[in-house]
Amino acid sequence: MSTPAPPYCFVVTNAVYGVLNPIPFGFFVAAFVFDILYFRTATMQWGKSAAWLIVFGLLFAVVPRLVNLTQVWITSRRRALRADRFDFWLNLFAIVAAIFNAFVHSRDAYAMMPAGVWLSAATVTLMAIGRMVVAVQPSAEGGTA
Repeated sequence: MSTPAPPYCFVVTNAVYGVLNPIPFGFFVAAFVFDILYFRTATMQWGKSAAWLIVFGLLFAVVPRLVNLTQVWITSRRRALRADRFDFWLNLFAIVAAIFNAFVHSRDAYAMMPAGVWLSAATVTLMAIGRMVVAVQPSAEGGTA
């Protein structure tokens, strides 16, 4: 028995989500690395670069989160698993932590430490846990995704 093909709009949104979803995670991981470097060396270049990476990560996080919001909560997607919802909440909390982190990084010089490192670590950890939960979730066919 074959399953019906999803409508074209779902194919497009899934493609957009698949392309844009990993980008913020990369920016936040790079910001975390730069925060650690700034914490250890006190070279202002690392702190300012981390601030820019956090801003770009937040900008790129908007579209995938809106797509995820509609797929998991708004549309009548009965196939949304508990792992998808858990991933949504973890990513939402990570984005809130990143927003606070952007404000912390707007401080002058070394005043952004150590809060900047902790918020970057929280952001990266929450997003990584969300990705791991989705990666090991059982698929509709009975295996892992």
